[in-house]
Amino acid sequence: MALRFDVLIIGSGLAGQSAALRLAQTRKVALISKRTLEDSASSWAQGGIAAVLDSQDSIEAHIRDTLIAGANLNDAKATRFVIENGRHAIDWLIEQGVPFTRDDAGYHLTREGGHSARRVIHVADATGQAVQDTLSRKVRRHPNITILERHIAIDLITGVKLGLADQRCYGAYALDSDSGEVLTIGASHTLIATGGAGKVYLYTTNPDTSTGDGIAMAWRAGCQVANMEFIQFHPTCLYHPQAKSFLISEAVRGEGGILCLPDGTRFMPDHDERAELAPRDVVARAIDFEMKKRGLDCVYLDISHKPADFLAEHFPNILARCLELGIDITRQPIPVVPAAHYTCGGIVTDLRARTDIPGLYAAGEASCTGLHGANRLASNSLLECLVFAEAAVKDILAQAEVVLPALPEWDASRVTDPDEEIVISHNWDELRRFMWDYVGIVRTTKRLQRAQHRIRLLIREIEEFYSHFRVSHDLIELRNLVVTADLIVRCALQRRESRGLHFSRDYPEMLPKARNTRLRRSSRRLR
Repeated sequence: MALRFDVLIIGSGLAGQSAALRLAQTRKVALISKRTLEDSASSWAQGGIAAVLDSQDSIEAHIRDTLIAGANLNDAKATRFVIENGRHAIDWLIEQGVPFTRDDAGYHLTREGGHSARRVIHVADATGQAVQDTLSRKVRRHPNITILERHIAIDLITGVKLGLADQRCYGAYALDSDSGEVLTIGASHTLIATGGAGKVYLYTTNPDTSTGDGIAMAWRAGCQVANMEFIQFHPTCLYHPQAKSFLISEAVRGEGGILCLPDGTRFMPDHDERAELAPRDVVARAIDFEMKKRGLDCVYLDISHKPADFLAEHFPNILARCLELGIDITRQPIPVVPAAHYTCGGIVTDLRARTDIPGLYAAGEASCTGLHGANRLASNSLLECLVFAEAAVKDILAQAEVVLPALPEWDASRVTDPDEEIVISHNWDELRRFMWDYVGIVRTTKRLQRAQHRIRLLIREIEEFYSHFRVSHDLIELRNLVVTADLIVRCALQRRESRGLHFSRDYPEMLPKARNTRLRRSSRRLR
């Protein structure tokens, strides 16, 4: 089946939906969602969106905090571009009807780790869900937006693949997960907004949809990828056998939460003068250190010294979820562990969200804009989604109409149904376990080399499987995960220093000059 649109958006999180709503005023848009429209990593965001909204705050202070957190690897122009557009982005969300939390002075602003001021606007402790629900209602009603739920993109369609002289992107192939049919979706412009790759690790705060799809597709198509070694591990994921990937918001520490050992001893002041308000990489390494040193399964985050009414008002979802599991945060500390949370690297883009391939854009966690550097400052991610989605929209609307060439249908004539699905699940488990063991919070060259050796074996096995059997949702995700894992390890091996989220025991010092690690598919070398 072949479909044609003005713009194809792959991914239904904040970047994808905000771009769709802006484009749909004058363009026909297709929006691909792996599950439902409301089910994305953006909807899991608890803390909020960082922007300079208070007269006591400043653009320069927000930039300074971002550069400090990013270990000065940040791109200066991209950082200023995003932060200067912060208020505009928030105003747009307010216009859409997002019900941000208010107090007597106006909108309530909280403070999170790494921020020197209160600048995080939020909707209680479920900001992402509130934003997504608001936008989703508008997207579903818009006549110019075709929503393809339970579809997963397989690969981009480029001029190179079509045997043309140009490298332009002309859309993508996508699998209907319910029917098994592969659609050929042609589009003059394509935006990748697929999110990150947290599921490449055994423990993650991300939803099951975060499998690096956009990054892997762009890499296969010929895009540059950069800084994939910088995987942010959120310090405080709820540790409980019945809790899957439940995040304890950064704002809990911002509002006075204390990290302590099982005996109640506070430990963060011994690791950093900023204590619990240090950036996430510092806090995650400190927790990892204490757990390994003492043989602990978890540490504890205690905010029980705050009034119960305060906790019910500011953290209603965290309070309710913990109560379901028998933890009363008004009286007890919360057991927490670090977990893979955010992919700071990704597809290289410019300030208009353009990739190396004409007609192809990327926004959100799948991209590497230069904003985050070596470590993302808390609550800068949703802001980046909004700003670069709008940048992509402006560039797309300024382009002349593109005549699409003939696009071939997906050829499944030489494949059969897989004989053993267990191969997929086994490879999935193996990949996530050795990535956690060898490419985690603290790394060594030997561990990275072990991971690389196993990844190469898996790539050969998965590609052989992919070549002979009919594509499935799980197979597509596995193929993308192993490519993403390969990119993470390649970048990590190239970085011979410790900076931001990448900490190597073999290279514990930070080099004087900050450099990006860029991968180019054509040469397979970092530049």
